Amino acid sequence: MKILLTFLLVFLTSTAVLANTKKEERALKAKQEAAQKEIEIQNAQEELSNIQKELSRGSSVWLKSYNSYIAYQESRKNLRSVKQRIEQLQYRSSTVERKLEIEALQAKEKILTDQVDLLKAQGTSPFISLLKPDEAGNLPTITNPFEILTGFSYVKRLNSQYKDYILREEELQELIGLLERQVNLYKDLMRLNPKGDYEVELETSLLQVEKFKLALDTLISTAAVYEKRIESTEAKINREIKDQVYKLFNIGLLLLLLFSFSLLIKRIAKRYISDHERLYTANKIITFINVLLIGLILIFSYIDNVGYLATVLGFASAGLAIAMRDWFMSILGWLVIIVGGAIHVGDRIRVEKDGMVYLGDVLDISLQRMTLLEDVTLTTVMHNRRGGRIIFVPNNYIFTSLIANYTHGALKTVWDGIDITITFDSNHKKASHLAKEICRKYSKGYTDLTRKQLNKLRDRYSLKNANVEPRILTFIEPNGIKVSSWYLTNAYATLTLRSTISVEILDAFNAESDITIAYPTQTLYMGTAPSNTQPTMDIV
Repeated sequence: MKILLTFLLVFLTSTAVLANTKKEERALKAKQEAAQKEIEIQNAQEELSNIQKELSRGSSVWLKSYNSYIAYQESRKNLRSVKQRIEQLQYRSSTVERKLEIEALQAKEKILTDQVDLLKAQGTSPFISLLKPDEAGNLPTITNPFEILTGFSYVKRLNSQYKDYILREEELQELIGLLERQVNLYKDLMRLNPKGDYEVELETSLLQVEKFKLALDTLISTAAVYEKRIESTEAKINREIKDQVYKLFNIGLLLLLLFSFSLLIKRIAKRYISDHERLYTANKIITFINVLLIGLILIFSYIDNVGYLATVLGFASAGLAIAMRDWFMSILGWLVIIVGGAIHVGDRIRVEKDGMVYLGDVLDISLQRMTLLEDVTLTTVMHNRRGGRIIFVPNNYIFTSLIANYTHGALKTVWDGIDITITFDSNHKKASHLAKEICRKYSKGYTDLTRKQLNKLRDRYSLKNANVEPRILTFIEPNGIKVSSWYLTNAYATLTLRSTISVEILDAFNAESDITIAYPTQTLYMGTAPSNTQPTMDIV
């Protein structure tokens, strides 16, 4: 019996010890679980704090837009509450306290109204501006080579905007990832700490995630459409650029053929036209026709409605004719000069304008002006006292001013005259004979040349007097007899022969005793004058 009791006592004791041990183990495990839960809560709160800090920085345009949307909704809600409160107070009896409250509410209403107006753009959708792709401007139509660069620039701008749009999508996905992680953390905190107040934050985060996911779906579908649109636009622009390049190649080939043909014509003209003046004129005409054809080709190639161009030019021609009258008259003058052949390059001409006289050789005849090189001539010596100037004569002077051509046609000579006065008692017949012989001697070459040239001109002009021999004319002047000697000389070098003949005539007259050259003199009678004269001063 003792043994049984002892055994029972031992059994009960061991059972109690075992029960205490298990209880202690459960308590220890509970403590460990509580510690682990506390650690998890701290980690979740720390991670949640980091996420909230990152979101509160406001660096994301999506979050800024959403916050503006929430602020708008909140402002509208508060504005409705304030309006309802004001209506309630207005129906009640008026007291000082209520008046002050109404005034404060009205001031708040004005502030909230301003906020609502300011955030009105975010009212219907928080992401309406971010979901819409940026506009790249009007789609260009490539109709000429200068717009090729515009087309490339437009395509480049479209691709750049598409890349920015894709970056928005990536940024939104990152933001949604943060918000989803925040939702999971709130759920973990509610699971780990049911007494914690996280329901409001969880609902707010879930609403944000829902809004942002809807925006992401819209953004993805819009990006796909936008990509298709870019591909279509790029294909259209590339096709138009290809057409313009092909068209430009054809036009360039045609212009090259025209240029080569003009060079060929100029070579043929150079081979068969020996006269330099005619060759110069022919080259000018060929160049003008070539430029005109090039202009017409370009106009008809790049202007679709030529009738519209003609209409515009028709309306503009009246104003242009008035505003640019001299310019058009110069072009018309150029046509008259070139076609009529009145003046050629290399001719020596004399121009009178506003009392001034200019004499020079024609260097060039352009559409607007003739370019002269002023030489040393008798006009230069007697009037201008200047030489070597480049003178520009507008072509319209052919209609308004006197232009004398010294070398028109085949003529290269002009008549020049030298006047010498001899006294009344001189042998004027001998003087005339001497002057004529001298002129005939020194101008014989020019006389023969002129005779041949005049014979060539008989087919074009009616020549009444073809006498080319030197002419000696005598005139009675107040102080003697003027012997005027006229002879033919080189139109480009009149002064040289004039100087030579003048000296020869002077030497020949001085060598004769019965020829006296007259010049201004004075005769003074000292004392009593002869009975048949009066005391006078004579100038001879």
